Amino acid sequence: MKPIRLPEPPGPTPGVPEIFEGGTYSVVRRAVVIGNGSVGSENQSIGLVRALGLADKHVLYRVTRPKGGVNEWLHWLPVSVHQKLYFVLRCIFGYTQLLVSARGRKHVFVHPENGGSVGLSSILEADAKHIVKMAHETYEKDGPLLVVASGRDTISVASSIKRLASENVFVVQIQHPRVKLNRFDLVITPRHDYYPLTPQAQEQVPRFLKRWLTPQEPPNEHVVLTVGALHQIDSAALRNAASAWNDEFAPLPKPLLVVNIGGPTRQCRYGADLAKKLISNLLSVLASCGTVRISFSSRTPDKVSSIIVKQLGDNPKVFIWDGQEPNPHMGHLAWADAFVVTADSISMISEVCSTGKPVYVMGAERCTWKYADFHKSLRERGVVRPFLGSEDIWESWSYPPLNDTAEAANRVREALAERGWRLRT
Repeated sequence: MKPIRLPEPPGPTPGVPEIFEGGTYSVVRRAVVIGNGSVGSENQSIGLVRALGLADKHVLYRVTRPKGGVNEWLHWLPVSVHQKLYFVLRCIFGYTQLLVSARGRKHVFVHPENGGSVGLSSILEADAKHIVKMAHETYEKDGPLLVVASGRDTISVASSIKRLASENVFVVQIQHPRVKLNRFDLVITPRHDYYPLTPQAQEQVPRFLKRWLTPQEPPNEHVVLTVGALHQIDSAALRNAASAWNDEFAPLPKPLLVVNIGGPTRQCRYGADLAKKLISNLLSVLASCGTVRISFSSRTPDKVSSIIVKQLGDNPKVFIWDGQEPNPHMGHLAWADAFVVTADSISMISEVCSTGKPVYVMGAERCTWKYADFHKSLRERGVVRPFLGSEDIWESWSYPPLNDTAEAANRVREALAERGWRLRT
């Protein structure tokens, strides 16, 4: 007698509810983004959520610090301590006395980095207990919750959610949290965050300070390493931007050189001297340009932007964005033939290097510590070149574009699968 061969179990059937395909409890359909008010940090989180297919199924919560006056001196404190101390100080000294004007800075031009600003209409205060309660109460109906956080001020909230609702959530922390990594399901961070462990870094630091450096240990299974920062720029976003900005950019003389100017940081210091060098280099390559468009960051010092506007503002080939809406940033990414970027902004550089177009960096030699390591890794990959003023902007060269966001999203999918979960399809 021949053995009876039973048919193989059928695969997923179109139109069949997910509860019969693997259970409601294994499908991730929604996300919570925890931000800190920084456009760069929040766009990293939203970029990851977008790459995971949950762009229309996420809610933004925000950890807020008190601002103004004495609060500008308290930003080194953990945010929870800062909030409590501010409450005490208000009770003792009164509200108005605390808001004595700190030294302000006038920003004439604003260039939101890393894909633009996030809408404020649906932003809620980040409260770990509230999010945990929501995750518990909606689990049976909506399944597990993906939590994505970025920035120092979000660490305590994200880790608390993981601790209190580990069976109902999957917590991703972007940027190294400088705490134990098992407080999160996954940490996504640039390779240069581990620069302190390199022999070069160890030689640069006095022995008595080494125990205070973070991270102390090499990356483990909880860590996904990227080259640069995550963002929202992908081929679909660039195609949409190319269409949206066609009328303004298509008629411009080619090649189009886009210049993005940031501002000095503790590890990338510069001032008016770099601005003058940048002007000199731009004037040297102007003959090979059809159009030059310049944007400033909110961090650009007035002394830098003023010099550039004074020297280049009247040049017929040069357009300097005045900060008025609409922001042409996405149009620049889509339509530029080449970029010049100051070395201070990892997020800005990560974005332009995702386009596959020539990228020239100004001022990388002034960067130190992990910023120097970041620029070294880009040069070794052939992704960027220094801006020397001798370039022919008509020259086209290519490289494998940075694809950090998509690669990180794939790692998240793999980690979810190891847990028996999957993203909605």
